[in-house]
Amino acid sequence: MLHIGSRAETGRLRAPRFVTLLVMCVMTTSLEAKDAGSAPALSGLRIATFNVSLNRDRPDELHEHLATGEHAQIRDIATVLQKIRPDIVLLNEFDYDERSPELLLRNYLQVSQAGEAPLDYSHFFIAASNTGVPSGLDLDRNGRIEGPNDALGFGRFPGQYGMLVLSRFPIERNAVRTFKNFLWRDMPRNLLPPDWHSEAALAILPLSSKSHWDVPIQIAGQQLHLLASHPTPPAFDGPEQRNRRRNHDEIRLWADYVSGNDRANYLIDDQGRKGGLAIDAHFVIAGDLNADPIDGSSWPGAITQLLEHPRVHREAATGTLVPRSEGGRAAALRQGGPNFAHRGDPSLDTGDFSDSPGAVGNLRVDYVLPAAELKVCASGVYWPTEADGPAYSTDHRLVWIDVALAGQGCSPVSSNP
Repeated sequence: MLHIGSRAETGRLRAPRFVTLLVMCVMTTSLEAKDAGSAPALSGLRIATFNVSLNRDRPDELHEHLATGEHAQIRDIATVLQKIRPDIVLLNEFDYDERSPELLLRNYLQVSQAGEAPLDYSHFFIAASNTGVPSGLDLDRNGRIEGPNDALGFGRFPGQYGMLVLSRFPIERNAVRTFKNFLWRDMPRNLLPPDWHSEAALAILPLSSKSHWDVPIQIAGQQLHLLASHPTPPAFDGPEQRNRRRNHDEIRLWADYVSGNDRANYLIDDQGRKGGLAIDAHFVIAGDLNADPIDGSSWPGAITQLLEHPRVHREAATGTLVPRSEGGRAAALRQGGPNFAHRGDPSLDTGDFSDSPGAVGNLRVDYVLPAAELKVCASGVYWPTEADGPAYSTDHRLVWIDVALAGQGCSPVSSNP
């Protein structure tokens, strides 16, 4: 089940990482990818993704917290959104409840937080997720049919760890495509773990651990497709590596989808429509994709499927316009541990994960990847240094880009106060 809302708008080099950290501490951030605390004001369009960790332990708990208007974590999340002010934003780990988007807007975003101006969105999209939906089968093969690992997507109840899209611009209701029910086995050359799942499991196991959404948005007479997802983490499994393999193939779905033509002919959405995205369609891929291109435990090449895709903007994926922050760099140096063994640039990190021995450390896992033909004006990761910003309230950082559509341009970049 899906719900699309419309509302009256009221506002608006791989050296060891330790060496990299020491060198980069004396470097300045480029104009195109400014420090996390600076959100340039541009004439184009700001698009963001933010894993807000608004998942709860029982189905109605998030709704209850949203209803109060006083929950500290949600107020902190709202503060970040009001500070960065994206025109379109995907929120990951927002428990599915059709009533909750209105409460988030009315009780938190439309109310000033920490002195920031209120923020409102005229339109939103929320839909059911595979998380927590019982499969009735022993998917983790532990001898029991129960618990979150035996759900179609990891979760303690249906809709836990869901998604929400907020937009200042109209969403094309009849053109939305979702791939919640597409079966993993129906992806050609998939990475299903050999001899792990039974035939009964293969007949019901979806590829998407949550869902994959193509949400078309109308902006000044132009259409932009927001491609939203949240693949399963490539961890928490066994030698069969079922989660690691699934993460790779969930990311591959978008690589095939934006390729279109014969590469996407196998895809059938929940509405019964076949194939991928039109080859001339404008798109932005957004979400917590749970895959770092260099460090971490993802399947080799998982995120590279998108970062090096010919239809994805190369500079915004791997070049000078990649979102970055000074805060991520400072955090890796301060926290140490596994971060010193990483080879990736810590200023690109978006997840602040455990730094204990054997843990993964901080990683780049959240992405906003525009189509190659779009003009990218600026980008960033909102990761304040220790002395700045509100409490984090989530282990992820908001990632944003500014793009200019046809007929638009980039105005001079200026930092927010």
